[in-house]
Amino acid sequence: MNGQRYNLAFVFPGQGSQSVGMMSKLAAEYPIVKQTFEQAADVLGLDLWNLAENGPEDTLNQTCNTQPAMLAAGVAVWRVWCESSGIRPDWMAGHSLGEYTALVCSGAMAFDDAIRLVAERGRLMQQAVPVGVGAMAAILGMEDHHVVNACADVARGDIVAPANFNAPGQVVIAGQALAVERAMATMKELGAKRVLKLPVSVPSHCLLMEAASDQLATVLETIDIAMPGMTLIHNADVKSHGSPEVIRFALKEQLFKPVRWVESIKFMHEQGVTQFIELGPGKVLMGLNKRIAPNAHHMTVFDPESLTHALEYFHG
Repeated sequence: MNGQRYNLAFVFPGQGSQSVGMMSKLAAEYPIVKQTFEQAADVLGLDLWNLAENGPEDTLNQTCNTQPAMLAAGVAVWRVWCESSGIRPDWMAGHSLGEYTALVCSGAMAFDDAIRLVAERGRLMQQAVPVGVGAMAAILGMEDHHVVNACADVARGDIVAPANFNAPGQVVIAGQALAVERAMATMKELGAKRVLKLPVSVPSHCLLMEAASDQLATVLETIDIAMPGMTLIHNADVKSHGSPEVIRFALKEQLFKPVRWVESIKFMHEQGVTQFIELGPGKVLMGLNKRIAPNAHHMTVFDPESLTHALEYFHG
């Protein structure tokens, strides 16, 4: 495939893709992986590599730890890719926390700043809602507008609304726990194929995060942001931005507005993207993206085997 234009997008996963030992295979062959985690550790004063490699799982899954760990993981895979290939994407996007990874890899934000920022983002999110007050649930097998309407019907002055539009027939809702329970019951009655409460302590991407977003905006003002080196699509508005101020605003809005992932992938595909590569632990986004843009080619890179497969695809 050498000599061709690739019409390529790199996408980065967010929370939920982490697991203990998630970077061990890639780190065994590429020293830059552990070096990236050590760089993050120097910023935070936390042995992030030991946490990612050895757990314990419940500590890794704490939002304030998960966010910098996933950012470091995504950036590490990007750095491995850059060492291994001269091919660069035309487009980037990230799912929720993954948007920060995309900003770093696009050159819009320094890695040290981003690590500090997402650790604080996680802390603010955890502080915003006491454990047990909020909840999230996955709704499978319902049209988006039915999910939107059902949430509105059962809210009764409480907060419950779509948080992630992940794929056709897969929407995550978030809000106050009792309102989420009401919405789950209603959607079962309406014929959802599956309704699953998610094991999270923070109800992301809903109005319960609005106060945290205001605090995050203050932190964002201290972070230098440059124009991304490629077209970067933001979750909150499915647009790309070159102005640092507008990017800051998009990141503030992202915290309490839904992740419009279906629209983001569709938009890039409609603009001519034919190749999507997920960089980072797991295969969550690749699975979603195949359902959103079935005519595109989808890959993931998270270990030596998947890296070799992707490099062979492009370089032959």
